[in-house]
Amino acid sequence: MKRDEIKTILPHREPMLLVDEAEKIDDTTATGRYTVTGDEFFLQGHFPGNPVVPGVILCEIMAQTCCVLLAEISDVKKTPYFTGLNKVKFKEKVLPGDTIEITCSITNSKPPFYFAKGSGSVNGKIAVVGEFSFALMD
Repeated sequence: MKRDEIKTILPHREPMLLVDEAEKIDDTTATGRYTVTGDEFFLQGHFPGNPVVPGVILCEIMAQTCCVLLAEISDVKKTPYFTGLNKVKFKEKVLPGDTIEITCSITNSKPPFYFAKGSGSVNGKIAVVGEFSFALMD
């Protein structure tokens, strides 16, 4: 799905919509992609003359990708709220011009809470890994 379809699932809008496309692979796994243009608000001061995508933004990209999996869980439209991050590691820089490819999966659930893990890679190299959780709320 492209950005317009993703907007039917996520409440995020520009400049905080950080997934260009996403695909549900099966009931527990999704992939997503985001290309860093270099014009993003979060690069303006991080770091001047040497822009690097902040780690918190990489975590947000993983979380937004994972929300594709949460879209069909409830027949009532609910908002996915980020509730936690664990075991996050940053292994490579993500720079303007890079396309980060995300793979994430739901690992457990106790509604309204859902637990997931994900990773993001650039050119086949892992840039970020982590575990995260959500609450689906009205």
